[in-house]
Amino acid sequence: MKRRLPWWAGGILMAILLLFTFSIFGADRPLGASTYVPYFAGLLFDLDPQKFVYLQEIKNPGAWEGVMLLGALFGGFVTSVFITKSFRLSLVPTAWKKYKNNSVSSRLRWSFFAGFLMIIGARMAGGCTSGHFLSGMSQVAISSMIFGAVVMISLVVTGKIFYNTKGK
Repeated sequence: MKRRLPWWAGGILMAILLLFTFSIFGADRPLGASTYVPYFAGLLFDLDPQKFVYLQEIKNPGAWEGVMLLGALFGGFVTSVFITKSFRLSLVPTAWKKYKNNSVSSRLRWSFFAGFLMIIGARMAGGCTSGHFLSGMSQVAISSMIFGAVVMISLVVTGKIFYNTKGK
């Protein structure tokens, strides 16, 4: 049987993480992840920050976000292997196989398309998905609340359309 944390324990842990992140002992800024992508691209392709002003703006925030993302990946792996014992590798999730097909390329194309639309919406709202959901909503930021509401409505509509079971 899989072990799960109660919802309230997750809430308390998230609150502690956010308090630490906003404190001078943490990052002293909101939690987010999308800043790391241009930061890493600047490092990888040796881009000149004088030509790309945005790279100057994200010099410090982008540096710690890579560590945070690696920590999240490692923490998720450790949790799924040792605590919940639910780890498995799968390119095509069970629900996708049940409602759509067994095609890996179909799953990857749809995942890329959906992720692309979501990140465009998040950037239009002035942040990234994790930044809006974690930091923005905890600060009751209007743009994050709008983004969260649109995402939730989109999830319901997409779920009704995409996983339509009437024909089965």
